[in-house]
Amino acid sequence: MSTHDNDAILHKPLPPNLKMKALVVLIVGICVVVWGIGSRSKEQAGLAQSAQDQANPIVKVIQPSQSKAAPELVLPGTLQAYYSATVYARVNGYLKSWSADIGAPVKAGQVLAVIETPELDQQLKQSEANLESALANQRLTEITSNRWKNLLASDSVSKQEADEKNGDNEAKKALVVAAQADVNRLRALASFKQITAPFDGIITSRKTDIGALINAGHDAGHELFTVADNRKLRLYVNVPQSYAHKLNVGMKADLDVPSFPGKTFEATLRANSGAVNESSGSVLVELEVDNKLGQLMPGGYGNVKFKLPVDASLIQIPASALVFRKEGLSIATLTTDNHVALRPIQISHDQGSVVEIANGISPTDRIIDNPPDSIENGDLVRISGPTGGKRQ
Repeated sequence: MSTHDNDAILHKPLPPNLKMKALVVLIVGICVVVWGIGSRSKEQAGLAQSAQDQANPIVKVIQPSQSKAAPELVLPGTLQAYYSATVYARVNGYLKSWSADIGAPVKAGQVLAVIETPELDQQLKQSEANLESALANQRLTEITSNRWKNLLASDSVSKQEADEKNGDNEAKKALVVAAQADVNRLRALASFKQITAPFDGIITSRKTDIGALINAGHDAGHELFTVADNRKLRLYVNVPQSYAHKLNVGMKADLDVPSFPGKTFEATLRANSGAVNESSGSVLVELEVDNKLGQLMPGGYGNVKFKLPVDASLIQIPASALVFRKEGLSIATLTTDNHVALRPIQISHDQGSVVEIANGISPTDRIIDNPPDSIENGDLVRISGPTGGKRQ
């Protein structure tokens, strides 16, 4: 084939259907390229958005509240008898008998025990004899003094001699008074041979027995009985200093004890020590509990629940919202554009899961609950909720 024939073939017009196919292929190729570029750009934008979202943590936002219910303060307390007396002996001797054991109810003045006092008995007999001797001497000097007064009236004796007899009589009278006082003292001691109950109550301890040597005095180990009046009990509670000003005389409290689960007893605040214990930082208060049924026992303990007055100025937040930093205690709040703003706060009262804030926030603030440890001022966050954690 000649060169002229080849040129004729190359310049021969293409069929119309072949042109259409080529155009379609070109368009499809362009579309594939455009789609590929768009998909890659979209994927890169999605990755960038995902990275940005990962950098902005999702947080839960809460609103502070002003408590309308009366807050409760629960503290441990110790029960004591309204009156409790440790009974000691006033005389030396040996225990002859006792008539009341532990748990026995007694009346004021009832004899609890009798002490044999042979030494005291002999002292009393000697003192009574001395009194008789003093009385006899005084009667004799009185007769002599009267006789000399009569003789003085007739100028039979001098006035000096009459005054001496009268002075001797007065001295003997003084000896009688002294002897009588000694007898009275020993008789008073002898009356303590009978150990009696100081008031109505119950014997809570007996530390002696028949034949025991009794030593007078109140040294440790010399006590014989302990008597307690349990009809009313004193309840002592150590109140933290920050709460002491909220407890007023006359206010009521509920007491529960382990021996009566589910049951509460009413207590009334009667006294406040008005001083802070330096070692514990607490104020001792005294409450009164009616115990006519005898269900409560002195020496026991229980939980005392005080209903404190409501302070409308205090704001409550959960303790989980607190942020602990070396700069101090703070909370994480949100600005209008969802950036973090850390605010220092001061806690007024810590009630465990809830704390009362004295200052630093307002009821309209948005607060982050359980903020991440890494959260800082100015961080952008996302709020969890119906929006699915999308940026607000």
